[in-house]
Amino acid sequence: MKVVSSIKSLKTRHPDCKVVRRKGRVYVINKTNPRYKAKQG
Repeated sequence: MKVVSSIKSLKTRHPDCKVVRRKGRVYVINKTNPRYKAKQG
């Protein structure tokens, strides 16, 4: 999965995007449109 250089730009892509931190990684999850998924770290 490709990650944009800044997480903030991922968050503003879609109103349902959530930025989640799990185990030191940063994930972007979106229930309504799963193609916005991303992970970093």
